[in-house]
Amino acid sequence: MVQFLFLYDDWALLALRVILGVILIAHGWPKIKDLRATAGNFENMGFKPGIYWGSIAATVEFFGGILIIAGFLTQLVAALVAIQLVVATWFLRFKLNKSLVGGYEFELLLIATALALVTLGGGTYSLDDFFFIFLY
Repeated sequence: MVQFLFLYDDWALLALRVILGVILIAHGWPKIKDLRATAGNFENMGFKPGIYWGSIAATVEFFGGILIIAGFLTQLVAALVAIQLVVATWFLRFKLNKSLVGGYEFELLLIATALALVTLGGGTYSLDDFFFIFLY
């Protein structure tokens, strides 16, 4: 192990939060922008009522992405994101019969990222740390 690199662990958490947050916002914005279409899509996928599940997915992705970037309630929001992505991965694998490559590998990477934030928290450069929301 290269010990001096531990000096930068909070910068790595910041980068992880910003990248995950941007991805979530990019995927959540179209859902938030057109909730009727989102509801229809969720109904067609079998998540009924579509307006309920679509609204939850849109909210978790869009507003969760904003909260993760800010580092506010990081562990809670990252846990919700991980749960949503586990459901999405299960759906892709078992309902749509997608394979790993070209199917659900991106979701697996996002699950791992969210779980890292669940266990590590937002780091020093977060609103969690600023407001002492989660004491380690």
